[in-house]
Amino acid sequence: MSLPDTDALQVISTRPGLRRRLANLWRYRELLVGLVRTELKVKYKNSVLGFMWSMVNPLLYLVVFYIAFQIILGSGIPMFSIFLLSGLLVWNLFSVGLGAATGSVVGGGGLVKKVAFPREILPLASVGAALVHFFLQGLVLAVVLIIVRYDIGWSYLPLLPAALLVLLVLTAGLGILLSAVNVYLRDTAHFLELALLAWFWMTPIVYPYLLVADKDHWATHIFKLNPITWIVLIFQRAIYNKTDPGTLRNGVQEVARILPPDASFGWYAWHLGAVAALAAVTFLGALAFFGRVEGNFAEEL
Repeated sequence: MSLPDTDALQVISTRPGLRRRLANLWRYRELLVGLVRTELKVKYKNSVLGFMWSMVNPLLYLVVFYIAFQIILGSGIPMFSIFLLSGLLVWNLFSVGLGAATGSVVGGGGLVKKVAFPREILPLASVGAALVHFFLQGLVLAVVLIIVRYDIGWSYLPLLPAALLVLLVLTAGLGILLSAVNVYLRDTAHFLELALLAWFWMTPIVYPYLLVADKDHWATHIFKLNPITWIVLIFQRAIYNKTDPGTLRNGVQEVARILPPDASFGWYAWHLGAVAALAAVTFLGALAFFGRVEGNFAEEL
C-alpha cells in the first residue's frame, strides 16, 4: 500500500488560530444577533412588564442609594440622581453582561453538543443582551436629563462611544475567559458574584472619585488600577459634568471634590487608551485560552 503524495496532503487544524477565530466571529455574526434576540425573549417570556424591567432596575437602585447616601448619610453631592445613574449605567452593563456570559456555555450545553459553531458566540450573545439593557436604561437617564434641563459636558461626549466600545471588549474578554473556566470549575459563577460585589464598592459610583484618589494611601493605588473606574469617570464627566465641591453650609464643605477639576479631555483620553490596551489584550488572550480548552467541553457538559 503506497502512501499518498505528500504535496497533496492538507493539514486540518482542530484548533483554529487567533486570526481564524476572529474571522469566524464575523462570519457567524447573524447567529450572534439571533442568539441575542433569543436570550432577550427567554428572559422576559410570560413577563407582564417585559423590557420595562430593564428600566425599573436602575430606578430601584436610585431610590435605595438616594435614601441611604443622600438623606441618611448626607453625602451632599449635587444632583445625586444623575451622578449615580451616569455611573450605574456602566456598572450594570459590565456586571450583568459578565455574569450572564460566565454561565452561557454551561447553560447552552445542549447547543454545544449538537451544533458546530464558534462557542465564543455564547458569551458574546450574553454581552450583546446586556448592551440592549444598557440602551434601555440610558433612555431613563436621557428622560431625566431632558426633564430637568441638565447641562451635560458636551465637549466630552465624543469619548462616550469609545468608552462604551472599550467596556464591551473588556466585558466580552472576561466573559469568554470565565465561561470556559466555568465549564471545568462550576464554582466560578458563585465566586464571581462575590467578586462583583467587592468590585462595585471599589468603583466610584455612589461616592466621588476624589474622595479616595486625594488620599495618600496604598489602597488608593489599588483603587486606581480598577479599569472600570476610568470608564465610569468618563461617563460622569460627560453626563454629570460637575467638578466643583458639594454644597457649603456655614462655610464648611460637606463633601470632597467630585471629579478632577483640572483634568483635560486628553487626561481622560489617555486613561481610556490604557484601559483599551488592557481590554484588547484580555479579549485576545481569552480567545486563545478558550481555543485551548474547548476541545473537552462536550465531555464536561
